[in-house]
Amino acid sequence: MKTIFSAFFITLLLFSCSKEQKITEPLSFYKYTIDGFEKFSLTGTRLQPEISVYFSDPIARTSLANGIQVYDNTGKIDVQISLSNNDSTVNITFPTPLKYLTKYELVINDGLTAVSGSNLNTTIQASFTTIADSSDKFPRISDEALLTLIQKQTFKYFWDFGHPVSGLSRERNTSGDLVTSGGSGFGIMSIIAGIERGFIPREEGLQRLLTITDFLKNKAERFHGMYPHWLNGATGKTIPFSTKDDGGDIVETSYLITGLLCASEYFDKGSANESSLRQTIKEIWESVEWNWYTKGTENVLYWHWSPKYNWEMNHQLRGWNEALITYILAAASPTFPISKDVYDKGWASSGNMKNGKSFYENVLPLGTDYGGPLFFSHYSFLGINPKNLKDKYADYSQQVVNHTLINHEYCKANPKKYYGYNAECWGLTASDTKGGYTAHSPTNDQGVISPTAALSSFPFTPKESMEALKYFYYKLGDKIYKQYGFTDAFSLHHIWFADSFLAIDQGPIIIMIENHRSGLIWDFTMKNKDIKSGLDKLGFSY
Repeated sequence: MKTIFSAFFITLLLFSCSKEQKITEPLSFYKYTIDGFEKFSLTGTRLQPEISVYFSDPIARTSLANGIQVYDNTGKIDVQISLSNNDSTVNITFPTPLKYLTKYELVINDGLTAVSGSNLNTTIQASFTTIADSSDKFPRISDEALLTLIQKQTFKYFWDFGHPVSGLSRERNTSGDLVTSGGSGFGIMSIIAGIERGFIPREEGLQRLLTITDFLKNKAERFHGMYPHWLNGATGKTIPFSTKDDGGDIVETSYLITGLLCASEYFDKGSANESSLRQTIKEIWESVEWNWYTKGTENVLYWHWSPKYNWEMNHQLRGWNEALITYILAAASPTFPISKDVYDKGWASSGNMKNGKSFYENVLPLGTDYGGPLFFSHYSFLGINPKNLKDKYADYSQQVVNHTLINHEYCKANPKKYYGYNAECWGLTASDTKGGYTAHSPTNDQGVISPTAALSSFPFTPKESMEALKYFYYKLGDKIYKQYGFTDAFSLHHIWFADSFLAIDQGPIIIMIENHRSGLIWDFTMKNKDIKSGLDKLGFSY
């Protein structure tokens, strides 16, 4: 009898332990879906998405309110919660549409319990970002009126925001007295376009140019004729771009000189002021010691020289990149020219800058695969017309058109699956990014679109660039169209919108739209006899 009782007691004990073990086993999570996608971070969701969370056991309805929360950047939001699949699946919907381009966080914590009483042993967190608003933000106008509007608004950066002492262009909208030599060259060409479009009278533009050239001639620091990348717009003193970049910058100077030479052709009247402007530009141009930046004897140009650090930057200027104009001007100089050997052996690396491969069915004559950031096809060709430009290395019309098409097709294909990329929303080039500045390209794609990339490509891809302009203005205008035109960059994927404007990005928009519409800047720059001489010397046909 004692043995039977002991066996019964042991069985009862084991049953009790088993039952207790089952009760205390934690609630298990199986999977999470939003609109059918099994992703814990999803961008581009509908405004009323459907979320399902699958568990191992039936969920206690009384625990839903405390166990599940959804938040936006203002706090907790209202949701509707239901159960299905024998109460083991939690379904979350939204009674009212969510906000556009907003990140939401879903949190499921240990307040959620099973009917059995078991709890989650972990917190489940997921996020999703809603789609962009597809409605028009501004009334529709004609394409020509839209181009004029964009040029006029962007022009304000250089005219209204030009430095009050020097008239030069500030690096960015937060730069104070810091002005940029290269961006000021873009600003000069923008002023010429502004005069032609009737944004300002010719005489007012001329007076601004007289202020600029007087400052450049008599106040601005120079280094064997070269200007630094950055200057103090009030004093003319160099502001170092980096520790050892505190002297002459041959590439930035070339952009500035291009603008000045264009202005010397545009202001061609016989008045005292226009004659004085041309003479000052001539003196500045002829004092630039281009050949000195070969270290005197080498068959390559060097980007920097500093009186303090000498040639320590040691940056040889070899193609393909944004600096073709630098070699053209260096060859064109009537006073300190380089030889053709410097171009052939330095810039062209004896032909090694050639590519010749096809990307998205577009042959790229020069440069690295996919072409690099789009400013490579902009900066040199603000004044130099690439349409009929050829030499033994490339057809430059093919180079700039195909480079742009490759960039467009890459964004359309969107291999990294960034939300917002499409045939209308495209363009990768150097610009601000979230947390810094980088040269965006197909090989350095961080999900950031820079409006200047597509808009400065108007002469090369007019259809694709117009589609981008309409999208940027009509669909995203409430986010990116501001005081000085389009802000520098944005990411629909990361819900980030720059509040910055940069001279080197705003200027090409005005200039290249004008070249697309009238060829104005190309025509006056290409009229210059020295530039023609430089092109001839290097073996270009144009």
